[in-house]
Amino acid sequence: MRPLPRAVLIVLDSVGIGGAPDAAEFGDEGSDTLGSVIKAARAGNADRAGLRSGPLHLPHLARIGLFHAAGHRYDADEPEALYGCASEISRGKDTPSGHWEIAGVPVPFEWGTFPDTEPSLPRSLVRQIMDDTHIPGILGDKRASGTEILIELGEESVRTGKPILYTSSDSVLQIAAHEDHFGLARLMGLCEVARKHCNPLNIARVIARPFRGEHAADLKRTANRRDFSVPPPGETVLDTARAAGRTVFGIGKIADIFAHRGVDVSLKADGNMALVDATLEAIGRADDGDLVVSNLVDFDMVYGHRRDIAGYAAALEAFDRRVPEIESALRWGDLCIVTADHGCDPAFRGTDHTRERVPILGFGPGIEPRDIGTRETFADIGASIAAHLGLKAGRYGTSFL
Repeated sequence: MRPLPRAVLIVLDSVGIGGAPDAAEFGDEGSDTLGSVIKAARAGNADRAGLRSGPLHLPHLARIGLFHAAGHRYDADEPEALYGCASEISRGKDTPSGHWEIAGVPVPFEWGTFPDTEPSLPRSLVRQIMDDTHIPGILGDKRASGTEILIELGEESVRTGKPILYTSSDSVLQIAAHEDHFGLARLMGLCEVARKHCNPLNIARVIARPFRGEHAADLKRTANRRDFSVPPPGETVLDTARAAGRTVFGIGKIADIFAHRGVDVSLKADGNMALVDATLEAIGRADDGDLVVSNLVDFDMVYGHRRDIAGYAAALEAFDRRVPEIESALRWGDLCIVTADHGCDPAFRGTDHTRERVPILGFGPGIEPRDIGTRETFADIGASIAAHLGLKAGRYGTSFL
């Protein structure tokens, strides 16, 4: 009997390709994460001594169709893989909405958000959290960049024992506290309490942001981040695979994004290259019919939100160099899909996510190269993975296989 094929889904967090038909509704008309990086690199504006220089060099991603998927056909020969792009139909441009829709469950409702005011958080919410956790107070209470607010308030947080609570335009409450002085376990308990009180406000995620260091100049967030998410509002392809007896591997923050539902094995790592290592480990461990789902967060967290074009370009080139390793890890019949969950254009105004289409690049031994066009929903990815693994079809999406 021929072994069941396996599937690997790699989400390049925030590597959007522009062109979302509803971008203007989100204030993101003209945003194009990949396009901005390409343009900046050509102009010499993505050079950094000791890091990278010159035009963007992505030979392997070009070979599997990234430039064709993004409409930059003049940058590459005809792809050797399946390629196309997809628009998002969920009502947000956030991480959970993007990942859930990729996995076959679009989010048709509006998430709750906190206003761009100071203070930003409802007084009742802050009081509930303080009463239940006995913290001496909070700092922040506004929309902010995670790195900037750490420089601004990190020392005060250590001195006073007050955690830093902040948000963004996304549906999120982020809580930063010192991993040693405040305590990692205490921070996680605080976030669990905050998660409970954020539920009535329909907030998608509460994120624990532990940090270390003693002075503003050396304060750094650690790898012990954890997302406390609400569960998807329907059965994802991860749930379907697990129910069918397949092992589902979640790499990076995948288990957190899906509220630890539908994931059998969770592998954490710090940084994109370590996450690629973990993905390769999971592929090596995966048996017939199993599913590996990976999120490479640095594109978004380290470079996109910080509007670091040179860093973004270098991160793309670093991932490109690992593509042959991923290809070599696949067996005959396996399918690997590389995609994204939203944009975070490093040349765009502000520091938030941007509403963009995402690439779909599918490859593996025996996968026929072809153009799958522009898909109407990210859910076509989940539908295709289900079809490839011989699983029952979900409610949303149409397979492109």
